[in-house]
Amino acid sequence: MRDFQADTDADRKDDTRLKEARVRQRAIGRQLRGLYDDVVSDGVPDDIDALLDRLDSRTRRPESAD
Repeated sequence: MRDFQADTDADRKDDTRLKEARVRQRAIGRQLRGLYDDVVSDGVPDDIDALLDRLDSRTRRPESAD
């Protein structure tokens, strides 16, 4: 026969671990959102933007038939 008190204690420990994991996950999520927001707000540097525009214009031009 299993000890009811031992089961209850184990369940409480599991619940505590789950709660602690959720707290850590939320903290990590907040940090990642903050980092992402910083990166997005910086925008694309002008030289990279110009390079992307040049590459994009090359892919839009039809290739000449040789």
